[in-house]
Amino acid sequence: MGQRYRITREMQQGDGAQQPITLEECKAYFELHPDIVYTPVFTVKGETTMSIEGDFFLWEIEGATIPFRHFDGDLYVSGMNEAVIPKMIEIASALRADIAED
Repeated sequence: MGQRYRITREMQQGDGAQQPITLEECKAYFELHPDIVYTPVFTVKGETTMSIEGDFFLWEIEGATIPFRHFDGDLYVSGMNEAVIPKMIEIASALRADIAED
């Protein structure tokens, strides 16, 4: 099983009020990236098909679909594909956030 990561602002110091990453903020950022699309349902196909409701940003790279899931003020992603790490760093930097292993 691959490692799961979280892009978060939870670790940032400030005036004491944590600034969550909002869904609107994610939509505005990812809208500028044509290789990433928003969907309210992520469907996994294999021997069986499973659909998961939520706020997903699907990144298409080299025939793979990598879901970034927005949940409770953070973005979650699996690190199974080696391309995820640099993309995650790029996204965290743009959103002024940190990366944590989940």
